[in-house]
Amino acid sequence: MPYNPNIHHRRSIRLKGYDYSQAGLYFVTICVQKHTCLFGEIVDGEMILNDTGTMVEKWCVELSHKFSDIMLDTYIIMPNHFHAIIVNNGGNIVTVGADLCVCPNKKRTHPNESGEHNTLGEHTGSPLHAVVQWFKTMTTNEYIRGVKTLGWQPFDKKLWQRNYYEHIIRNEQSYQNIANYIINNPANWGKDKFYSE
Repeated sequence: MPYNPNIHHRRSIRLKGYDYSQAGLYFVTICVQKHTCLFGEIVDGEMILNDTGTMVEKWCVELSHKFSDIMLDTYIIMPNHFHAIIVNNGGNIVTVGADLCVCPNKKRTHPNESGEHNTLGEHTGSPLHAVVQWFKTMTTNEYIRGVKTLGWQPFDKKLWQRNYYEHIIRNEQSYQNIANYIINNPANWGKDKFYSE
């Protein structure tokens, strides 16, 4: 589907009233602005990452270091978008590694979907939008450095589209279907709704 600059979707695509900081599995898709292919190419049904795609993958791995209750399950970096199943353990630490907080024992707060601040404590996890925003910020900052110092292809105004797509995974069958979709995404690139040359 070609990018149409005249179409603007400004309404929220989040589920109204849903607490995205609670434990759960979320299928997330983040698209490059204008669906520009920046992260590599599909060759014989396999995604071949270029340097910018490798950079994006590095920040995928860093998600669970930054957010100790977040785990990245199945994911794929495509030429112009990123699919992942993100596991939010609702505030329970699931990984061993450095806590990037300045004061790791101090309670942290994050704005929830309506802008109110929730304290991250025993039963509250990292809000999904905060995780996505951090990921977008880190990848954008490094991409800008790559444009300036490594000759990476410049992007137009923003690296990522303003919003992101998200689906709450509610059962095992849904999880299996989505995981298979992610794994097979490169092989089905020509039929993908985000396909762009």
